[in-house]
Amino acid sequence: MVKRQVPNPIELLELMQFKKPEFNGRKRRLDAALTIYDLRTIAKRRTPKAAFDYTDGAAEGELSLQRARQAFEDVEFHPGILKPAPHVDTTVDILGGPSALPFGIAPTGFTRLMQTEGEEAGAGAAAAAGIPFTLSTLGTTSIEGVKAANPHGRNWFQLYVMRDREISYELTRRAAAAGFDTLQFTVDTPVAGARLRDKRNGFSIPPQLTLGTIVNAIPRPWWWYDFLTTPKLEFASLSTTGGTVGELLDAAMDPTISYDDLAVIRDLWPGKIVIKGVQNVEDSVRLKDAGVDGIVLSNHGGRQLDRAPIPFRLLPDVRKAVGDDFTVMVDTGIMNGADIVASVALGADFTLIGRAYLYGLMAGGRQGVDRTIEILRTEIERTMRLLGVSSLAELEPKHVTQLSRLVPVRGSVAEVAAEVVAG
Repeated sequence: MVKRQVPNPIELLELMQFKKPEFNGRKRRLDAALTIYDLRTIAKRRTPKAAFDYTDGAAEGELSLQRARQAFEDVEFHPGILKPAPHVDTTVDILGGPSALPFGIAPTGFTRLMQTEGEEAGAGAAAAAGIPFTLSTLGTTSIEGVKAANPHGRNWFQLYVMRDREISYELTRRAAAAGFDTLQFTVDTPVAGARLRDKRNGFSIPPQLTLGTIVNAIPRPWWWYDFLTTPKLEFASLSTTGGTVGELLDAAMDPTISYDDLAVIRDLWPGKIVIKGVQNVEDSVRLKDAGVDGIVLSNHGGRQLDRAPIPFRLLPDVRKAVGDDFTVMVDTGIMNGADIVASVALGADFTLIGRAYLYGLMAGGRQGVDRTIEILRTEIERTMRLLGVSSLAELEPKHVTQLSRLVPVRGSVAEVAAEVVAG
């Protein structure tokens, strides 16, 4: 028989703790974001459709992006038991320098169009977190501006080879003079991918006002206020603008880029050089033999060739082919710290985040980028503890199984290439 009594108000007060209200709207919404997908939801609510879709979208049917994210979700972890990991070490040495976490910020173009703080917010947040920041050739903050925002941290520069080669050469010299330590030579953009969301939205640089964009802007006055009352966009390389992103890329990029261009840039660049946009085992081996410092397995976030290989899927075969003494990084599809842990376990030395960073930026400027990094850091540390590992060096392929949805048909190019490499 349950014994009942009159509630004691003092005991009730001990059981109930009233949460102190947070009056800062930005902090309140960012604190409520527990995942990168939460930040995406906030970003979508606060950003005009054209700018959000430019960030969120990919090429054609967006299959490459969907498959990349699915590949990370199709991971099975294998934790070890009775292996306490009360403290985990997430630091890593990458390309001749330290990083406090096994990821850095990837290069993104037209960043201030998404949120006016742009690359300065990304570089500042990277500096505070002790991770590298990468400026895109098509960034909206100058090389010198990023250096000022991250004066003592690690700055990397992503380079496109332009039709006017002297533009690329001058950018290389400027980045070197500003103390950027690594160059990401990007090879997957001979022409622009078909980014259909941009075409449907009429997205252009600079933004063109239509009845649709005005109607879409009405519930987002803060974005337009920031855009119209802050300094004019400055592009790292484009002296003229006007047109869709695809038109600008096609006008600027050169589809004849080759190993000869790589040789020229290597002569100009005094620091580390990695090739970004590698998508098969054969090119990975060839580039190692060519003497570059590393590669980034990437399909450009699914924004170029749709149905391109999934970088995370390529990772084990590439690592096996190039050996353990060559730097291999991976991007595309990373939305959780567990994705990063799985990548390191399967052989990645480092990873890069693009959209995850931009969702935070759109959700809350610099504070939003800080929140992105905090979420990923928490997920990385928790995943490592649950796996029973205390450092990144302890992560091994045995900790991860890649579950398969897309299995190559026998005799496919992928299988033939694997047999050639093996034999």
